[in-house]
Amino acid sequence: WNDILGAFIAFLVAGVATSCGVGGGGIYVPLGIILLRFASKPASGLSQASIFGASLGGFLLNIRSHHPNKKIRNVAQKIDTEGRRIDDNVQNDDNSSPIYYTRPLIDYDMALFLAPMEMAGAVLGVIIQKLMPNWLFLSLAAVILGITSFKTFQKFSSSYKIDRENRDNADITRSVLAASVEPSSSGITSKREDNKENKEYENNVNTKSKHHDVEAVYVDKETLDKSLENDAENGSHNGILAQYIDEDDEKVTKRREFLESDSRQYPLEKLAYLLILWIGLAVITFLKGGKGVQSLLKIHCTSPWYPVLIVCQFLWTIGFAVVFGLRLVKNHEAKVACQYPFLETDVLWDASKLRFYASFTFIAGVVAGLIGIGGGMVLGPLMLVLGIHPRVSSATTATMIVLTSSSVAIMFVTSGLVPWEYAVFFFCVCFSGALVGKKYIDTYIKKTGMSSILIGILATIIGVATIGCIVIVLLNLSKADWCLDGFKKFCDANDLADDFSECSMRRL
Repeated sequence: WNDILGAFIAFLVAGVATSCGVGGGGIYVPLGIILLRFASKPASGLSQASIFGASLGGFLLNIRSHHPNKKIRNVAQKIDTEGRRIDDNVQNDDNSSPIYYTRPLIDYDMALFLAPMEMAGAVLGVIIQKLMPNWLFLSLAAVILGITSFKTFQKFSSSYKIDRENRDNADITRSVLAASVEPSSSGITSKREDNKENKEYENNVNTKSKHHDVEAVYVDKETLDKSLENDAENGSHNGILAQYIDEDDEKVTKRREFLESDSRQYPLEKLAYLLILWIGLAVITFLKGGKGVQSLLKIHCTSPWYPVLIVCQFLWTIGFAVVFGLRLVKNHEAKVACQYPFLETDVLWDASKLRFYASFTFIAGVVAGLIGIGGGMVLGPLMLVLGIHPRVSSATTATMIVLTSSSVAIMFVTSGLVPWEYAVFFFCVCFSGALVGKKYIDTYIKKTGMSSILIGILATIIGVATIGCIVIVLLNLSKADWCLDGFKKFCDANDLADDFSECSMRRL
């Protein structure tokens, strides 16, 4: 019965956690220890298999999803010297019929920069964790997660009020528009004819937009006709574009190239780079070992090759981050030069922003490695506070989790620390839970426009993980007769022994 109950809880957690862009390890680990009766290292391995299944299911949904803003126009926008957007109505469109662009939900450029920085921080965090007794880093985890949960709840409160106000305003607008329609038979007939004409116009615009290989949303025929009439009275011949100021054609063309590139739902070269990052990470992880799993080459931390592999981890992750960070800045400068239409939630990647995000992501990785959780619980709230759209933030962090959890999960299973039957079963359970739960949660958010719900769920998950850390600390201390271990040596012969401590040695 414990296994059935554990699978049911894991199924529910997978959908909710994946929707928020976190792995859920802060819940899976206590679940494995308290309910399934695993020791800490097998519970950690089972948690990684569960996270891998859930994050893979979420990734398959996210990779098909579009950005919340599906009405990005090829209009000019200026950026001042301090990186702030200037709204001076200097706009132009590259076509007489407005074409709307969108993007994938996952910000691949951000993932290629932040994921390796977080991994580099996690390497340092794990090294520090090896020196700390279990009760200390779990207590530290409870404190950090508690503070993070509180801050995330504050962000949820403010975002929820904004979403409610926007929804109420939209309801009022719809009510006013509905009240202004006369219920006469002639009015109804006229409205049907207008809808027919609008539908025909929509088909024409969509047909025309296919030539540009981008997603288009039509402008209603009534608005276009009014614009054409006004322009005819004023002697203009540019139709709806008469409101825009003439602009250099080269900039318009360059903006269109960027918009069309950004609108690709499956950017193959970026997906290939993520695969290369994963392969490099997996190879080094298997060669080095860790988390209680022996190296494939039988390298222990006393071996002279062990620090070499640690240095390779830093070089691979930080080098990858530097390359794609510099690409971000270069592309941003090119977009600013052609007055690219940045969104309010976009990160304007200049040198200062690059250093800021790199530093905080590295610190988030250190904290994640130090307290033994996925980086999503630390990096996700950070991205929300910095103004990134909640759905984009959750999808991007979930993609990063796929990279980190998969190689570690495979390493645990192949080492024999986790029974493969349990690993495969919970992988499938969490994969299914992510597909089902995330689909329903995303549908609700799209229908209501309440993206703040994701922030509230994220804060709740972090709060539950905080309670789980406290419970594990108390249980372990109770088993050890409330004996507190001291700091460990970095290379300890007892590293491979599960739950082996100074206190247990004293009892022997």
